[in-house]
Amino acid sequence: MFELIQSGGIMMFPLLLSSVIALAIIIERFLALRVSKVVPASDIERARKLAGISKLAEAQVDELRNGSLLGRVLATGLESRELPRHIMKENVEEAGRHVVQELERYLPALGTIITIAPMMGLLGTVLGMIGVFSAINTAGVGNPQQMAGGISEALITTVAGLLIAITTLVFERYFKAKVDGFVSVMEREALRLIEIANSSRKTTPSPVAAATPRPAAAAPAGTTPASAAAAAAIAQQRAAAAAGRGGKSV
Repeated sequence: MFELIQSGGIMMFPLLLSSVIALAIIIERFLALRVSKVVPASDIERARKLAGISKLAEAQVDELRNGSLLGRVLATGLESRELPRHIMKENVEEAGRHVVQELERYLPALGTIITIAPMMGLLGTVLGMIGVFSAINTAGVGNPQQMAGGISEALITTVAGLLIAITTLVFERYFKAKVDGFVSVMEREALRLIEIANSSRKTTPSPVAAATPRPAAAAPAGTTPASAAAAAAIAQQRAAAAAGRGGKSV
């Protein structure tokens, strides 16, 4: 194996380094993008229960936040549930953007390796071919078998670059599809949490509103019950007198 790497020329060393970096990122992403660390079912159930509770303890929200990436988004929604719906939604979306950035961490590095690995392999082949033709120019054609061997050795870097790029591309597409699935689950659960919080807020009366008595109808300024009764009696007497005068005139 070492002889194969050595025969590929100087460009085999950056290709080997890029393959090691890609392997390290692939292992790290496999460990980080697990369902138990991103969208565990226990955090989903816990957030739904907490959304229906009128008073939340800060320790409960912190426990949900530290449990998983989805818990971080849902904890933000629980902290904002007393705010208007559009503000609560904006806070959840902001937290979701930070979580998506963490889910996609190191994936751009895989994309860079996919792009540059074939180029480095092609560069190694070109440099090897330049060496072969320089030897031909110096010593002549000589042994054709030896010249063919030099060309095959020059093509090793192209093969290595393509192998690294193809393998890395497969895992990069796999991780992107996994991230998209996690984002869909987070969006669905965040909207579900917002609806549960809003419905529980509508059904539960506010303590301030419950304690505030409904104001009675205001009476005219300067009017007391006694004066109101006297005014009513005077009005009845005037009405009776008017009716008597009308009967006499007939």
